Amino acid sequence: MNRPATNADATHEAIAALNRRLVEEVVKPLGLNANLEVAEIFQSLTASLVQDTDRWLDIQNRFYRKQLELWASIALPHHDAPAQPAAAPDISDRRFRAPEWRKEPYFEYLAQSYLLAAQWLQEVVDSTKLEPHTKKKFDFFARQFIDAMSPANFPWSNPEALKLAAETEGESLARGMRNLAADLNQGMVSMTDESAFEVGHNLAVTPGAVIYENDFMQLIQYRSATATVFERPLVMVPPCINKYYILDLRPENSFVRFAVEQGHTVFMVSWRNMPQEMGRATWDDYLEHGVIRALTVATEVCGVERVNALGFCVGGTLLGSALAVLRAKEADPVASLTLLASMLDFSDTGELSVFVDEPYVRKREEDFAAGGLLHGRELALTFASLRANDLIWHYVVNNYLKGRTPEPFDLLYWNGDSTNLPGAMYVYYVRNMYLENNLRVPGKLTQCGVPVDLGRLDMPAYVIATREDHIVPWKTAYASARLLKGKIESVLAASGHIAGVINPASKNRRNYWLNPALEEDPERWLAAATSHQGSWWTHWANWLAQSGGAQISARGEPGGARYREIEPAPGRYVKEKCG
Repeated sequence: MNRPATNADATHEAIAALNRRLVEEVVKPLGLNANLEVAEIFQSLTASLVQDTDRWLDIQNRFYRKQLELWASIALPHHDAPAQPAAAPDISDRRFRAPEWRKEPYFEYLAQSYLLAAQWLQEVVDSTKLEPHTKKKFDFFARQFIDAMSPANFPWSNPEALKLAAETEGESLARGMRNLAADLNQGMVSMTDESAFEVGHNLAVTPGAVIYENDFMQLIQYRSATATVFERPLVMVPPCINKYYILDLRPENSFVRFAVEQGHTVFMVSWRNMPQEMGRATWDDYLEHGVIRALTVATEVCGVERVNALGFCVGGTLLGSALAVLRAKEADPVASLTLLASMLDFSDTGELSVFVDEPYVRKREEDFAAGGLLHGRELALTFASLRANDLIWHYVVNNYLKGRTPEPFDLLYWNGDSTNLPGAMYVYYVRNMYLENNLRVPGKLTQCGVPVDLGRLDMPAYVIATREDHIVPWKTAYASARLLKGKIESVLAASGHIAGVINPASKNRRNYWLNPALEEDPERWLAAATSHQGSWWTHWANWLAQSGGAQISARGEPGGARYREIEPAPGRYVKEKCG
């Protein structure tokens, strides 16, 4: 006789269904990235192990011995004294903080066995004698696999998820399935409650107007917030791989608002989220119709010969290139240059270098030979994979296994608001910057019809790096500063690529380091640097004031006499979503 179905049966079925979906839709693409040429890596690994079999056997024997000791400690526990764990998670590892991972034998065994296996695989990677780039790839792939296979990531083996499923009679898993289905439709794991934010409503709300637009960008001029302003305006060039409003989030952490309140007339480039028909647009197009056009319009609106300019991330690379083009044409429209976490020298691109080698670049050049778009989701997943436990698996567990909605967080909302790039522009960038590092070599690149030389940029420059940056390593940003020939103010901020830059002065958080001597060795520079409490924003504002020119009455309506207001800020371009 068939017994009647129970709530427990339904819960188990929901667990099984969610587990299948996770493996099929989440684990497989994230854990086995085809671009890493896994087969070739393992062929190289095998050859390396054959050369040092004694070392390999030693690693294997120690791993087996520790696994047997773990099994014995779980199967035959010593009650007189608590046993030392066979493997303990890092203090910053949030995955195994629930008490069940330490007090319940089944989950204790799962966690420690997994951590032992992770240590074993990492030791194998570290001991291999591979060509440096191949080893870096293997290390990255191994960490992706390690992160993906954590028992915390699956409903069968996560005690918190199982407990919640039992308490809710499976409803938490049903919600998780719905969350997973919604995320699969958008192609990304949700990191924040997107319903809590709206661009132009509670993000990007600094008052201003779009005064110019073309197929590449809209140019926003912000309204003055002070009775007098500096004569020279400030033109901001944000990254084109994300939306500009990272610099204008909520009023309390808006860098744009801060600059306006310091008395600067601020212009912002709002890059277009490229449609399919713009897939042939080039790097030179971004320079000519984006950066250079923005600088020209700002000078015309404000009636000045020179402006101050700021670039963030790849926006800084575009800005440096554009200024080198202008200098080659004997133009000098910029009085000072600010670079925020930007690379001009690509000698060390950190973990991103695992993705960029000759086969990868050649393949992408073939992909985009006839045009086409690099979809923003591809880049977003690439960046997230660099911090998979924090930016992928934490949300897999929270959203799918526990069926919860992420907390509202403006930085993560922006992070998920990707933009499409023209394929032609992208492959030029990855080949000439990331792969071949040509921009740093005087005259190596011809851009907008002229050879470019960053060494001709002799305006004062404020170059900020962030110490924990995994996208623009701080030593690389520091090396980029040394390519410039003006007086350099080199600054190192605490935290990472975004949090180190978006650090409001009003909160007085973190710290930054200063050292006026631009040493060749960045470690020597840091060793002699002085730490200052709080945000670098105030220090930068004092520095920029020296290049602002005279104080004049605040300017009137955006656009002045030569340009009209097209629409209120933030404009249409920033609201367009990836297709």
